[in-house]
Amino acid sequence: MTYHFVRDLGHSRYPEIKGLTVEQFKEQLAYIKKHYRVISVAELRAAAAGDSDLPPRPLLLTFDDGYLDHFTNVFPILKLNGLTGCFFPPAGAITEYRVLDVNKIHFVLASVSDKSLIVQTIFELLNEFREQHGLMENRSYYDRLAVPNRFDTAEVIFIKRLLQRELPGDLRGTIVNRLFHRFVTTDEASFSQELYMTVDQLSCMRESGMDIGSHGYEHLWLDTLDHDGQVREIDLSLSFLESLGCTRDAWVMSYPYGAYNGGLLSLLRKKGCNIGFTTRVGLADLAAEDPLALSRLDANDLPKKSAAAPNEWTLRA
Repeated sequence: MTYHFVRDLGHSRYPEIKGLTVEQFKEQLAYIKKHYRVISVAELRAAAAGDSDLPPRPLLLTFDDGYLDHFTNVFPILKLNGLTGCFFPPAGAITEYRVLDVNKIHFVLASVSDKSLIVQTIFELLNEFREQHGLMENRSYYDRLAVPNRFDTAEVIFIKRLLQRELPGDLRGTIVNRLFHRFVTTDEASFSQELYMTVDQLSCMRESGMDIGSHGYEHLWLDTLDHDGQVREIDLSLSFLESLGCTRDAWVMSYPYGAYNGGLLSLLRKKGCNIGFTTRVGLADLAAEDPLALSRLDANDLPKKSAAAPNEWTLRA
């Protein structure tokens, strides 16, 4: 299971942020405890190596992006329920007090109710940089990228896809920063410290039995990097994990944006990684999937009420 934001959304400054409320998380955990056996990374690792069997209907709780929510809201609830989770913080954002571009986009979207205003601002910025970067016409980008999915409208998908991957990297960063400064804040360092956990908080969770894994350093699309770029991302993230007291001998990875390729998997094996998580929606299957490329369900794929009847995913498990 993949989780991101878990917060009291209705009483927060950004109620449009997509995530679970604390009450929904508690209810979902009660549902999970009723129908599944929550396992640890150690149990999954042993099963992947063929050293032991998993219990019936095993479920691993994973939390991406290192949000402060995970320490203040998730961690106490897990401890109260006697459960463990695996947390994947983006090292660079935490150590350098930066806000990830993906989160800048989240909070821009959460700050503007009329998403057409964001689209119009993006069009103006594309016009400004069109000649310098050889950009296509605005409508060409919109018509190709604005395809809604199960979570987002066409406008939101256009904004995310254009700014997360479509444009050249340096231009993406420039436009995202312009939007963040206009619609959210110009004080990125302070915002970062309100958004992400600290090294001490992560160390506290690890010492209390939680697992910490790699989520890269810069939270990049790792499949777009050359070999040297991938090595840099992994080595920096491993140094960060070592600073928390983790070991390089056997560690786990959650791919930012779910992006990986064969070269990255080979590198991870050489570096001692033995479990990797994608964003591919489905039940993880150690008999059919590479342990470095396991499927996951999203928090929205299971009921958020403890008394709910078993849904399709639970019945399949």
